[in-house]
Amino acid sequence: MKQPIAVLFDIDETLVHTGGSGTRSWAWAFEKLHGVRADIGEHSSAGETDPQVGRATFKAVLGRDPTHQEMARLYSKYLWHLSEDIWAAEGYKVLEGARELLDRLSDAGVILGVISGAMEGAARIKMDPGKLNRYFVFGAYGSDSPDRAEVTRYAISKAARLHGCDLAPWEVLVVGDTPHDVESARAAGATAVGVATGNYGPDELRAAQADHVLASLTEPFPGL
Repeated sequence: MKQPIAVLFDIDETLVHTGGSGTRSWAWAFEKLHGVRADIGEHSSAGETDPQVGRATFKAVLGRDPTHQEMARLYSKYLWHLSEDIWAAEGYKVLEGARELLDRLSDAGVILGVISGAMEGAARIKMDPGKLNRYFVFGAYGSDSPDRAEVTRYAISKAARLHGCDLAPWEVLVVGDTPHDVESARAAGATAVGVATGNYGPDELRAAQADHVLASLTEPFPGL
């Protein structure tokens, strides 16, 4: 495989493990605003966007759809708590091989971007303790669209504008740890690289039709 023009990374369980900071912060926001206990893990699945997670959890614990104002307040409280909790989270870590791979891609002249189901503020916060923000020129986030495939297409369009022309599927690699990541990459016309560092194993990522599957980011990377 030739060297890619752009590589776009998911964050949670692909680059970093947050030690449960996001889950705690959603729970705190629901408790603070609505006085209810809420576990996002019971009402969402890995790879979904923050708007999907927030709305599904709201409806499950409060029995109705949220208003736009209620979601805005929920996002605000979530981000406020996350920005504090992430720095004290036991178990926060940059996953093995991530920094080394980002260094190699940067040195090779590859355009680096983020694709995350998190809102932009949350995505940046999650990378702060690991000092990973400095690697990424741009990103596309759950705050851009609740649909992960649309988020991925948006990120690819940004990479193409930076490069100066449209990019072929083999020229854009999307790296993620969930079947959602793989499926959205393929739907957006990119090469999907599944990395089995989260809750899904290699067989599940292959079943989602990943073009390449890695056990971790320490393994040889396509095109390098």
